[in-house]
Amino acid sequence: MTRKLYILNGSNLNMLGAREPHLYGSTTLKDIEQNCLALADALEFDCVFRQTNSESELIDWIQEAFLQDAALIINPAGFSFGRIPVLDAVKLIRRPVVELHITNIHRRSEEYRHSTISVAATAVICGAGANGYLLAIRAIDDLWGNQT
Repeated sequence: MTRKLYILNGSNLNMLGAREPHLYGSTTLKDIEQNCLALADALEFDCVFRQTNSESELIDWIQEAFLQDAALIINPAGFSFGRIPVLDAVKLIRRPVVELHITNIHRRSEEYRHSTISVAATAVICGAGANGYLLAIRAIDDLWGNQT
């Protein structure tokens, strides 16, 4: 059985490396993608890595992950806060779901502290920087093995 993993990224993450480097660091999303694909391959995942600034496109991709019986790592970015349609799509996923944030959202201003997506996630990783993606892949690998 091929294990499928979708790593989906929300709004403005295409600007990593240029956007608020004091918060997000200098690593680009392309750098993160290359590192993720290498680790996913080593752990024998068939991995899809995508980014969008469109909520509807993100929902379509989450539904695609559901239809592929894939695990999901999602950095919803700005779609984290009050986005019920994204939450409803994430609830479809039967495999492990890791919600990921590069910054520690709990140390940020109030509008960034409460992700609606967290209630549907198997686990949440925040504040580990770009390395959080690799931690999330390892978590998915472990959680997949523990699924009944």
